[in-house]
Amino acid sequence: MAQDNFKPIVVWLILNGKTEEALELLSKNYKVKVPELKVGLPKGHKVTAFGCYTNKNQTISVQNSDILVNPFVIIHEFYHHLRSKGADRMHRGTEKNADKFAIDFIEAYKKAAVI
Repeated sequence: MAQDNFKPIVVWLILNGKTEEALELLSKNYKVKVPELKVGLPKGHKVTAFGCYTNKNQTISVQNSDILVNPFVIIHEFYHHLRSKGADRMHRGTEKNADKFAIDFIEAYKKAAVI
């Protein structure tokens, strides 16, 4: 797959309910293990959070099934998965950088969608 199509395809997959496929594609591209995906936030997380990443079990959790088709949340949480893969497995991503990462994918999708 051409690299210029990668980001729009990831967003399209998520928007079309193929979130697991998008995570597989992201993981393959960034050479990391595919994170688990589950509906329901872990105990102790704010009800206002749409999603979170838990490094301990390498899981992206989302608030409800509607969030599974939200590319911003899914890609944002994948960034945390990606950034926690250092030698010491410490979480290294910031919220600001996770936001930028997700927005970059969405902007690429918007550009590709313009005909």
